[in-house]
Amino acid sequence: MRFQNKTALVTGGNSGIGFATAKMLIEQGARVAITGRDAKKLDQALTELGPNAIGIDADLNDADALERVVQKVKNEFGSLDVVFANAGVSGATPLGQTTAAAFEAITRTNLTSVFLTVQAALPLMQEGGAIVLNGSVMRSEGIAGSAAYSASKAGVTGMAKVFAAELAPRGIRVNTVIPGPTRTPIWTRNSRAGQTLDDTEKAIAPRIPIGRLADPEETARAVLFLASDDAVGITATEIVVDGGLTGAPSGAPVFRAPH
Repeated sequence: MRFQNKTALVTGGNSGIGFATAKMLIEQGARVAITGRDAKKLDQALTELGPNAIGIDADLNDADALERVVQKVKNEFGSLDVVFANAGVSGATPLGQTTAAAFEAITRTNLTSVFLTVQAALPLMQEGGAIVLNGSVMRSEGIAGSAAYSASKAGVTGMAKVFAAELAPRGIRVNTVIPGPTRTPIWTRNSRAGQTLDDTEKAIAPRIPIGRLADPEETARAVLFLASDDAVGITATEIVVDGGLTGAPSGAPVFRAPH
C-alpha cells in the first residue's frame, strides 16, 4: 500500500473530490484528517471512512478555526506527509451585478484560505512530503459570469509554482490537479440550486471529448499519484483531468461530423 504509515490532511473532505481522495488514501494505508463546514455531512463522511479518519468541523476562512485544525492534526498524528488543499466554493460574479463582498467571499475561500492552510500546515510537514492543490479548467476557459472563481483558480495555479520553489529546499513537493466538469455537489449549489447532476451532464457532456462528466475518483487517483513516492521527481506541475475539454476541444461530440 502506497500510503502505509502516512498521514494526510484533506480540506473539504466531506464530499466530492475531497471525500474520494480521503477514501482512497485510507484504502492505501493512510490516516487522514478531513475538514468540512457542514457538521452533518462531516459526520456522514466519517462514518463511511472508518476509524482511520478524523474530522474537524471548520470554516477555513476563520483563522482561529484553521489553528484548531492544525492543533488537532498535531495532537492526533504528530506530523503530516500529505496535504490536499481541496476546499473551495463557486458562485456567479457577473460584471455590473456583483458586490465586493460577494467577489471576495469566493477569492477568500479559494485562494487566500489555500495559502493560509498550506502555511499553517507547514510546521507539521515531513521532509519528502507532498502538497497538492485543487485548481480548475475554469482558470482559462473564460466562462461569462465566473470572474471570481476563474481568477481564484488561476491564482492557485500560479501560487503552486511559488510554493514549489520555496519548499524545494525542504524536500517538499507541490503540484496541482486541474479537474474539468466533475460529478460533485458544486453543480447543485448557489446559482445552480434546483438543478441536478444529470441535468448538468446532459447540458455539458456534448462539449467534452469523452462525452461525460468525470467521476470524483478520477481526479482523486491523480491526487494520490502526485502525493505518492511514484512522483518523487515531480514538482511545480499539473495533471489535467478534464476528459480532453481543454486539450482537444474539437474532439467533443458537438463538433463531430454526423456519419
